[in-house]
Amino acid sequence: MSDRARVFIVDDHPLVREWLAGLLRRQADLEVSGQADSVSGALAAMAADPPDVAIVDLALSGGGSGFDLIGDMRLRFPGTAVIVLSMHAEPQFAERALRAGARGYLTKGESTGKIVEAIRQVRAGHIYADAATLARLAEQMVGRPAAPPRGGIEGLSKREIEVFRRLGEGHPTRHIAAELSVSIKTVQAYSARIKEKLNLASGAELVREAVRWVEADRRPRRP
Repeated sequence: MSDRARVFIVDDHPLVREWLAGLLRRQADLEVSGQADSVSGALAAMAADPPDVAIVDLALSGGGSGFDLIGDMRLRFPGTAVIVLSMHAEPQFAERALRAGARGYLTKGESTGKIVEAIRQVRAGHIYADAATLARLAEQMVGRPAAPPRGGIEGLSKREIEVFRRLGEGHPTRHIAAELSVSIKTVQAYSARIKEKLNLASGAELVREAVRWVEADRRPRRP
């Protein structure tokens, strides 16, 4: 096997992909194996020659999120380590990504040095995330009482559920607006109504509850 780690970049922003590619090409032990902006594009491009590491954003083009891609890659390319590089700093996203199979989680505000370090760490078989996230995951692994079930979800309209689900999957407002063929202000209005119906005080609480709801909805039911 080559000493250079082959890294595939999945992000819906061309400028971000170019920036990451330039960063990786300056590293003697790393190389770019390809790029994509969607789940389907990434899976198709990686099928013939899976990379060592994939850097994945949570919000992608063409339907499907980074969480969907992580799940697909876990089944199809188990030898590829996934690092999520996201705009979301909320700990719920990091925890969900790592539980889904990612080996690392960073925000787009991190330094270039940390991104390179994360690639090297996950290729060596380690998990890379901030200390607080790793501590929460360790606590969950040894068992912790589940949070009480939320109420009020049944009071949301069909369109509000669609917005709520997409928020929990990591889609930014502009993506939700495009997917639902409505304006950004309309999505913001739906979000405000959801907060009111669920008695949530802030946008951060809304995102946290949305992530928890999506996780619970996807968890296998016992017979």
